[in-house]
Amino acid sequence: MKNEDAAKILGITGEINPDTVKQAYRRASSKYHPDKGGSVEMMQAVNQAYDTLKDFSGDVDAGDLDYGDLLNEALNAIINLQGINIEVCGAWIWVTGDTRPHKDALGKNGAGFFWAKKKKAWYFRPSDYKSAGRGKFSLDDIRERHGSQIIKTKTPQRLAS
Repeated sequence: MKNEDAAKILGITGEINPDTVKQAYRRASSKYHPDKGGSVEMMQAVNQAYDTLKDFSGDVDAGDLDYGDLLNEALNAIINLQGINIEVCGAWIWVTGDTRPHKDALGKNGAGFFWAKKKKAWYFRPSDYKSAGRGKFSLDDIRERHGSQIIKTKTPQRLAS
């Protein structure tokens, strides 16, 4: 995960040091903890962001400071959809798998994801971030460049008969 992406998730920008990262991590952990209305998936992203920045000192321009909230809402909106694979690469969420039955739930009027035709995947990104690549990178290139974290979707419990 890049420093800018981690800072977006933790909601910090500007001059940061390990103490400000630790404070931001505590705020984000409290806000997104599953026992306090968050989700396990969002806590995984918060923990990964902290691991990226915990020893960093310097200036980071994170842009959209409410991205953590947007990311949490997007994850919660799709986590119960069956047959999909959710992956966080940097500050973007990529959804693959059997997405066709869920296109309305994923799309602009649903969870706010966009369809990447060349990659055959849905993505969610910060609103202020525009890609300069215009689709020239494959998902494998993106994973290698930004790191990747697979999010396990919830599967329905079957009762024994």
